[in-house]
Amino acid sequence: MQATTIGIIGCGVISNSYLTGAARSKILTVKGVADLRREAAEARAAEHNCQAMTVEELLADPEIEIVINLTIPGAHAEIDGKIIESGKHVYSEKPLVASLGDAKPVLDAAEAKGLRVGCAPDTFLGASHQACRRAIDDGLIGRVIGGSVCVATRGMEHWHPDPRFFYKLGGGPHLDIGPYYITQLVNLLGPVASVSAMATKGFETRTITSDALNGTQFEVEVPTTINGSLLFRSGANLAITTSWDVMSTRRPGIEIYGTEGSLQNPDPNFFGGVPEVAVHGEPWKALATEEFAFGTNNRTTRAGREVADYRIIGLIDMAAAIREKREHRANGKLALHVLEVLDALEESSRTGMHVKIGRLCEQPLPVSKGQDESVFLG
Repeated sequence: MQATTIGIIGCGVISNSYLTGAARSKILTVKGVADLRREAAEARAAEHNCQAMTVEELLADPEIEIVINLTIPGAHAEIDGKIIESGKHVYSEKPLVASLGDAKPVLDAAEAKGLRVGCAPDTFLGASHQACRRAIDDGLIGRVIGGSVCVATRGMEHWHPDPRFFYKLGGGPHLDIGPYYITQLVNLLGPVASVSAMATKGFETRTITSDALNGTQFEVEVPTTINGSLLFRSGANLAITTSWDVMSTRRPGIEIYGTEGSLQNPDPNFFGGVPEVAVHGEPWKALATEEFAFGTNNRTTRAGREVADYRIIGLIDMAAAIREKREHRANGKLALHVLEVLDALEESSRTGMHVKIGRLCEQPLPVSKGQDESVFLG
């Protein structure tokens, strides 16, 4: 397959993961990186053997077909618009944009120009999550009735060098971590039909305890604990908690309940993990994931252990889909649906009402070993 030349705007912490992932791929070539801080772009370019550019230079380069937008959420809509205006496809870090009202103009502008919009997360394409998809598609636990989702930590200020943007518009645990969970749920069960929730703020201010900003206090502008329920178009009814106010928890990340058994899905913030299933009251047992574990070089060390690392696989699928003239899986309509679900959690809390989800999407196609292995191998 002909390689696709890409550029990256935004050279913060996450850019290193994208650049490392791109270097593993046979169908991606990174030409340039850009950032408002010229020194940040130059540092990333030196590390990953590509060019440091200005945003204007990158958008004007005719060789670059797709631009990855890794700016802060509040800048996503503006930068996406510039990328599309330049005639290039855009793949954005999650969330798609900071507010729901900004999303449709981005998708409409891309459609008008015949361009693609892609968006993280792409972890749902990982082996463990695709194994769970296969189990549900095959009816291993029967018809899905309900489930439970929990993503609860103490927040970002203890490790991130500058976590303040996580607590501003476009941030909060539901918008930062929630996309991983909702995207995987849509992968498993299809689109969400309606939402209800209660949202609160655990602390009015936070104090950074990491790196150079240690001791800096800042105001929290968004809810940091959201408890809600999700009713899927399929009829499944799931409870969800997202919080940055929890010191520790033993609740599973995703547990799915069917008429014949239950399924534990590993943390969708990561590509790997060991899914487990319990059918007809029998003990829990691991699901095999090897069929979907493409490649041997997609590994990284995190917290002292090796884990699967397929970062950028959603963009690889998008690049291949453009060549093959098919829909890519981590697409803009999926990202818009996920964003509307997450926005509805806050809306439901404000209004005290159930919120119907108006923008439905198609359930992404499952990954097929025969069809997709050559693309995802790196």
